[in-house]
Amino acid sequence: MISVCIATYNGEKYIGEQIASILKQLNANDEVIISDDGSTDATLSIIKTFQDPRIRVIPGPQKHSPTQNFENVLHHAQGDYIFLSDQDDVWKTNKVATCMKWLQKYDCVISNAEVTDEHLNILFPSLFKLLHVSKNKIYNALWKNGYTGCCMAFTRCIKDAALPFPKDIPMYDIWIGNVAAFTYSVKFIDDRLISFRRHPATNSCNGKGSKFSKWQQIRFRWNIIKNILKNKIGKNSFLWKRK
Repeated sequence: MISVCIATYNGEKYIGEQIASILKQLNANDEVIISDDGSTDATLSIIKTFQDPRIRVIPGPQKHSPTQNFENVLHHAQGDYIFLSDQDDVWKTNKVATCMKWLQKYDCVISNAEVTDEHLNILFPSLFKLLHVSKNKIYNALWKNGYTGCCMAFTRCIKDAALPFPKDIPMYDIWIGNVAAFTYSVKFIDDRLISFRRHPATNSCNGKGSKFSKWQQIRFRWNIIKNILKNKIGKNSFLWKRK
């Protein structure tokens, strides 16, 4: 069973196109869990028009925090395989099939993406090249994050290991990616499986660049390492090996 986890907030402009691109790739027993963080626009009305039993909407924490909203939706995911999704991208038709192939060998897959404007005109053909993504876990933990949430899919063991989120992490995807890298297995793939929209309302730091100072970024990386070590020592679940 696949769980697609979407965190929404005032996403009326793009959410319909995104959901449509996802549903066509799922089976009847899969699910799309949407945590809405108190949208005041037509987001929820648009979601309801799909009338698809695979879609389940849950109330979000209403903290205007993507990290808390994604933590909330992950708590409700029931699938053996978890796909993270932003509200404003578009999935390529082979996204699920490609990721599922790699998830038979690895616990977490991070795929490439094409970066587009709000009308899906390609701005940069490769998100990996744009962000200078490294596949080295030490580099990702200490220097520059290579884990983009909307490009991530992982097995349930990653979800169980990552929850609950520590309170002092910078973003949900940095935490999940490092949990996967330091406790299970990760695979970066060059397939460009989504159209990653850049537009004025983008919440993702990868969409607009980091808003944090160098000192804040250093502190955030220390928090990630500290929590990884804390969990590896303190939680037996982090020491499980994939069977």
